[in-house]
Amino acid sequence: MDHAPVDTRAWVLHPDIRSRDAEARDPDRALEEAVGLAHALPGLDTRGAGVVRLPKAHPGALFGKGKIEELRALFEREKIELVLIDGPVTPVQQRNLENAWKLKVLDRTGLILEIFSDRAATREGVLQVEMAALSYQRTRLVRAWTHLERQRGGVGFVGGPGETQIEADRRAIDDQLVRLRRQLEKVVRTRSLHRAARAKAPFPIVALVGYTNAGKSTLFNHLTGAEVMAKDMLFATLDPTMRRVELPGGGPEVILSDTVGFISDLPTELVAAFRATLEEVLSADLICHVRDISHPETEEQKADVEAILENLKVPESTPRIEIWNKIDLVDADARAALLTRAARKDEVQALSAVTGEGMDALVERISAALTAGTRAAHLHLRFDEGRKRAWLFERGLVEHEEQTETGFALDVRWSARDAAQFAEI
Repeated sequence: MDHAPVDTRAWVLHPDIRSRDAEARDPDRALEEAVGLAHALPGLDTRGAGVVRLPKAHPGALFGKGKIEELRALFEREKIELVLIDGPVTPVQQRNLENAWKLKVLDRTGLILEIFSDRAATREGVLQVEMAALSYQRTRLVRAWTHLERQRGGVGFVGGPGETQIEADRRAIDDQLVRLRRQLEKVVRTRSLHRAARAKAPFPIVALVGYTNAGKSTLFNHLTGAEVMAKDMLFATLDPTMRRVELPGGGPEVILSDTVGFISDLPTELVAAFRATLEEVLSADLICHVRDISHPETEEQKADVEAILENLKVPESTPRIEIWNKIDLVDADARAALLTRAARKDEVQALSAVTGEGMDALVERISAALTAGTRAAHLHLRFDEGRKRAWLFERGLVEHEEQTETGFALDVRWSARDAAQFAEI
């Protein structure tokens, strides 16, 4: 008789350590985001959450003895099996807390790795997650092996005489990382070929970026009719999704890219691991920064996104539109004020991707932004340059054409990118 798997009973803790940063984010908001992360991982039943205020972190176990005992009693009473700690936890702290509480402990990095592992869909995404997880695991072998003093003799490739268990495990992980890197290099080469092919495509690339859960996938679905996973959940999208789409209302044809959501304090292992999945942003003709304007920390989230774009070295010359999404969740007075503020800014569009309000104006704004960088040019093509002529017409760049005795005289309107691609034909 089959039994459905029972969800793991989990508890979320956010350590509010005063000595770390006087300008740290609001601990209650941070806890809310941590609970959102927990909900993003299938198989967890989050039974409760709380902020633990600490004057400083205890090096051996993060919390003091009294707090550890108080929490142990709570977890025992609630039959908790997993504690998620929203912040960095050293391997020694993790081992000591697990021993004290007799349950599994996962820190913020470990939780995000679990989510990424669950969501990664492309071959590259899966390999990047495996590498990030192994790098993280390599630093935590002390937790898995409490008998490090025990020596063992090696057999064949397993290890030489006197090699400790932890050294053998580290070497196994390093070997696996080398294998994964080789596989990844092949996948990245294939992706770069696809990207080069897209660069020659007739359509500009519009990249949607934003803090996780800002509504990018819902907006993407509204514009494309695609059924991308769009849930009220952190990291609902992890691999870039790209669609060729003709924007509604007679707008231009574009390639629309929905990217992984950004998040504050993203573990360094994952910033490196997922840099490749954000490469579409580097080659974009237009970046649409989607913000959840109803979120209490929308300004902090905006700063986090802009910092990551800066770290990615996205060219400042790339045009940007800031989309104030979820205005349907804002009360009437605040909404009126937001709409007034947005109307005063050329680069801002307020809308609701759920109700559709403001979507037509966004399409117009995207069209205008993509044509703003174009210029008129006059070309003359010989009769034997039919391929070049066809290329111009396929892209809708020809405004006027006349046949001459030696070929065709064309008036075109194109971008610098169009001109560069034309020169390569």
